[in-house]
Amino acid sequence: MKAAQDLNQGVVKMESSQKTGILGDIALRLDDMGPKWPVLERSQKIYDAVHGFIRFNDLERMLIDSEPFQRLHHIHQLGIAYIVYPGATHTRFEHSLGAMELATRIFERIASKEFSLPDADYWMQIVRLAALCHDLGHLPFSHDAEKELLGKSGHEEWTLKAIRSDQLKVVWDALQLRYSGRDVINDIVKMAIGEKKLAEMGVRLAFSPVEGVLSQVVTGDFFGADRIDYLLRDAQCTGVSYGLFDYHQLIEMLCVLPYDGHLQLGIEENGIESCEALLLARHFMHQRVYQYSSVKAYKFHLARFMKSFFQGSNYLESLDGYLSLSDSEILTALRKAAKDPHASGHLDADSLLRREKRFKAVAIKEGIGEGELREVQARLGIPLDALFFELSSHKSNSKGLSFPLQARSGSILPAQECSKISIPAGGLQWAYVAPEFEKAFRGAIEKWG
Repeated sequence: MKAAQDLNQGVVKMESSQKTGILGDIALRLDDMGPKWPVLERSQKIYDAVHGFIRFNDLERMLIDSEPFQRLHHIHQLGIAYIVYPGATHTRFEHSLGAMELATRIFERIASKEFSLPDADYWMQIVRLAALCHDLGHLPFSHDAEKELLGKSGHEEWTLKAIRSDQLKVVWDALQLRYSGRDVINDIVKMAIGEKKLAEMGVRLAFSPVEGVLSQVVTGDFFGADRIDYLLRDAQCTGVSYGLFDYHQLIEMLCVLPYDGHLQLGIEENGIESCEALLLARHFMHQRVYQYSSVKAYKFHLARFMKSFFQGSNYLESLDGYLSLSDSEILTALRKAAKDPHASGHLDADSLLRREKRFKAVAIKEGIGEGELREVQARLGIPLDALFFELSSHKSNSKGLSFPLQARSGSILPAQECSKISIPAGGLQWAYVAPEFEKAFRGAIEKWG
């Protein structure tokens, strides 16, 4: 939708003929309200299985009703894991709504604790929109083939493209109508992707101290709304209760603290146990769901199939092509390939649909390298196409509470000094072996102790 902005009056005028459908109806209503439309008046609502009613305003509805966001209805949050955990059919759509809800609660909590926040209504709106946007760039089946297809930039590069696309321009123009002096799009990019990831992608955007803290509300490694929601939602949908923790207490105890020369999200001392519970929840969810051997095996086949599906296509050449795909198109192609022995990706498609053909995922202990595994392969006579490795050159480190804590005395300390919980390094290496060789292969590698 094309918009021309009158910079003198801060008014965005859109061609009436272009305002069609739900987005157009809302855009016209916002135009009628003028530059003072109620940005925080949340008259719309939707029921969520985790958080109850989630409320949103007309501007947020414009984003939710857009094609890039509606696509998230058709992308499984846990990828192909629903084959192992039948309840894991939840999607990026509901997770993004949940992230917005939690980001709002976190924002309101820290803003109530003497955190100097100018233009709070503006930043509240930006944070909410950013939480909705943070997963727009996911591939079909979320993370399952991200490493193979997107490399280090990951889905965030496509999220950035989606936020800056013409498809969402009408939403940002409507927000610019209310805040004509702001760099709306870049502010949403900062909050949705975060300072660290943008730097890794080579995108240079300056973060003020306040912006640095607010970006942690959505994307923070420990307290981010994204992480909290997916742990809770994944645990509930898989039925694995290990991922549940007292997030109400955690949010209640959040605060903004000066630490290491920066402002950071931290915790009051009374909230330390809720943080330890979150740390344990992450560990057990990785052990039982994200890194569970059966899930890893299905992901192995799906990633290889998707890699063959994308080869020779132009889906990664434009945003329109990229966003035209969801899980549905991949599943259709997969079923077709499974029936045709000559089709590209046939073996992996067949293995995904026929359980008895699926390769087995075997965890490999740290320190065992490709040389040792090739030696075992040769000794056992395992064909080259019956054994594959996923090895890491990085030594995994134990995980603790890596954020500041405000003690009852008022001093600010590293949280790990007040906690006795540290999660040991986990295995990051895997072998994928054809089922007929699994028993012999397991027996051989177990001898390394």
